[in-house]
Amino acid sequence: MSFQQGLSGLNATSKNLDIIGNNIANANTYGAKVARAEFADVYAASLAGAGSSTVGIGTNLAAVAQQFTQGSITTTQNALDLAINGNGFFQLQNGNDPVTYSRNGQFKVDKDGYVVNNAGQRLMGYVADGTGQIQPGQAVPLKLPTSGIDPASTTEVDIEFNLDARQSVTKPAVGAPIDFGDADTYNNATSLTLFDPKGQPVAVTYYFQKTATDTWDVYATANGATVLEDAGGDPLPVTTITFEPDGSAPTAPLLPVTLDIPASVNAAGAETMAIAGIELDLTSATQFGSPFGVTDMRQDGFAAGQLNAIAIESNGIVTARYSNGQSKSAGQIEIASFRNPQGLLPMGDNGWARSFASGDPVVGVPGDGNLGVLQAGALEESNVDLTAELVNMIVAQRIYQANAQTIKTQDQVLQTMVNLR
Repeated sequence: MSFQQGLSGLNATSKNLDIIGNNIANANTYGAKVARAEFADVYAASLAGAGSSTVGIGTNLAAVAQQFTQGSITTTQNALDLAINGNGFFQLQNGNDPVTYSRNGQFKVDKDGYVVNNAGQRLMGYVADGTGQIQPGQAVPLKLPTSGIDPASTTEVDIEFNLDARQSVTKPAVGAPIDFGDADTYNNATSLTLFDPKGQPVAVTYYFQKTATDTWDVYATANGATVLEDAGGDPLPVTTITFEPDGSAPTAPLLPVTLDIPASVNAAGAETMAIAGIELDLTSATQFGSPFGVTDMRQDGFAAGQLNAIAIESNGIVTARYSNGQSKSAGQIEIASFRNPQGLLPMGDNGWARSFASGDPVVGVPGDGNLGVLQAGALEESNVDLTAELVNMIVAQRIYQANAQTIKTQDQVLQTMVNLR
């Protein structure tokens, strides 16, 4: 007579209760995955093999299998909180141990500027160069920028506008070709702020003067000073626009014209630097019988700016936003997937380590292949179903009691046999 079956049942059920208890304990742990006890029956076998009437000797715990199903995503108020919606793991490293893989996206910035989790492990990804271009390759710990962004001098100006074909010629018959202080000597004007190499704003005003049918001279001033003038000090046009008879498109200039902005003094009395070689594109201009209107103005310069915020896109790109309205990529998060995630080894602190069973990681950026996408300002909740775990606990308790009852019954039968006379 054997107590083995009941004893193995008690041991297995006790371990099952431990697993259920661990699931319940981690029901509120972000990125945690529910574990399931998987059992196998046990038979004793001789060299000759087991017969058809062999009775098993109990059960054992074959595996503790974690279920990597998607957890619910909840939003937070922290821009560095990240959730993976789909397949994949964050890659974390502390500089000494092998890479740890995690679904917990509770990240912060340490004193050195690195993105870390609560265990101090650094998030891995690709770096960006000085222009914001991502440099794919070997993943390294991501470090957020702390410095501002340097200014950029204006190199291109693009103005899209309509000149009113119904207006009369305004060029004076005698004297200076235009008087910027006299609105009767020109038809329309518009302004655009450009930036010199120091990032100082330069207020440039463009004046449009009709000189003949379908012909317009364009003058410019920088901080109130004439941009181009003759030897006598009279203003010269920076270009002349001529239109088709229907006013639909300029016949000249057909390409952007080069414009040099001289050094000048701004309204505060500070001297601004010269801006050389600006490509002024007026090829989108029209001349219809409707009021003057500017529909688009663009220039590519900007002032110096300080870091204002960090945003993380769904593809893992970390974007730095600056006070001057500019933004630049500061890096990109790399995530990893496994063919057999259940082969990963739990390491604690919401992390797993690769093993022979899991295989090597397949790395990439979020959204590529079968990798999931990132959601910033959100976290993935545990996939533990608390109601189901409580029901499983009741069932496990009953099974434990039943196994104890078999031992008790075996003991009573054995006592009966001992008491035989």
